[in-house]
Amino acid sequence: MMVKTRMFPLLIVSALAVMVYFIFTLSRSQPGNHQHLYPHHISDQSITPVNDTKHFMVGAYKEHRLEGSFVRIISIFRRDSVQPLYCVFYCGSHWANGMKAEVQMHSDHFGFRFVTTDVLCPNLPDCNPSHVTLATQADAKLAQNQTFLRIQNLVKREEEEFQFNFTVCWSNLFGDYNNVLQVTQTLEMYKLLGVQHVVVYNTSCGPDLERLLQSYTQEGFVEVVPWPIDQHMNPSRGWQPSEHGGDIHYYGQLTTLNDCVYRHMYQSRYVLLNDIDEIIAPYQHQTLPQMMDVLQRQNPKAEVFLIENHIFPKSQFEPSGRFERPRWRDVPGINIMEHIYREEPDYRIYHPSKMIVQPRAVEQTSVHSVLRNFGQTVKVPPNVCHIIHVRVPLRGGLTKEELHEDKRIWGYERQLAPNVDKALEKAGLLI
Repeated sequence: MMVKTRMFPLLIVSALAVMVYFIFTLSRSQPGNHQHLYPHHISDQSITPVNDTKHFMVGAYKEHRLEGSFVRIISIFRRDSVQPLYCVFYCGSHWANGMKAEVQMHSDHFGFRFVTTDVLCPNLPDCNPSHVTLATQADAKLAQNQTFLRIQNLVKREEEEFQFNFTVCWSNLFGDYNNVLQVTQTLEMYKLLGVQHVVVYNTSCGPDLERLLQSYTQEGFVEVVPWPIDQHMNPSRGWQPSEHGGDIHYYGQLTTLNDCVYRHMYQSRYVLLNDIDEIIAPYQHQTLPQMMDVLQRQNPKAEVFLIENHIFPKSQFEPSGRFERPRWRDVPGINIMEHIYREEPDYRIYHPSKMIVQPRAVEQTSVHSVLRNFGQTVKVPPNVCHIIHVRVPLRGGLTKEELHEDKRIWGYERQLAPNVDKALEKAGLLI
């Protein structure tokens, strides 16, 4: 009995030694496995510097549309500092030494130093990657302590599995923008038009708008993506470096639009790409789903729909004063319901559009058109749909008599006005 009791601890020690040896041998036998069994640093930021470069990673997405197996990293590159880079994958159980990255700088950069860039990373056959990073050397052992991005869109979902039918991607907020009333009216209009999800990339905004966005975020309608680009470079407030200065166009607007498209590629059937003070409004249908069903039947191969921008000058007011609601007087921002006079576009010069896209058809996008896509593009007639854009006039010399009366927004008055009240009350912005 005593001998058996003494033998038992020895058996346990022997078994543990065998297990340790087996794990050590297995880990050494895995391809490219060197030190850690999981990335030590996984980014939780929307902008992640690439070590030993002047470049930044934004989001990594599995690419299901190209021949071969790739991961696409939406990035921001400094145009005058491109160097050979390697994609290092963590493959779920082991590391893969880096494959040379294919760098595709977008054609639209407007002369700024930094440009939106796609980095295509070829995937190895024996790797089912969950995380990726860019490195200046191919050795995975040297890259293991760098910051990795989680790869999104790992599963190619079918349309019936999508979470949303319509998603709006707003260009980034910056400065002290505090146009609370117009933003509230726009969000409530989009709800009435059939949108389920609105995404905004936020560098900074005014305190009241911050409170409003927090309220909509808690509700689940708005998603705010922090966008601290001013911590990494000097972003421009405009689109011309000679006039506005800075390192990148409009606080990285092009990068955020591309990232938003890829984020929702397998989450939303359609994505609307427009600014925060614009409403893509149907004029022959009550909702966007009704309109798109018709447009899609008429254009079965189209996947990019261009929508004309029409400006409603905020300097021109409708005379009756019916929407001068006392409760809204102390809410900062423009009351779009008071501005029903629309400029006729001057078609002799370039007239910009915004877009409704099927994101799965978009490879690269700019602000007013796609740069690379897989489907056809259709220009939607303005009598079917155009943008309601209340802002400073573009054609400032026009009198009220030379403008077109356009009361489309009033068609939603009975629901819109009380819904705006409720949203402002919920955010604590009505006195």
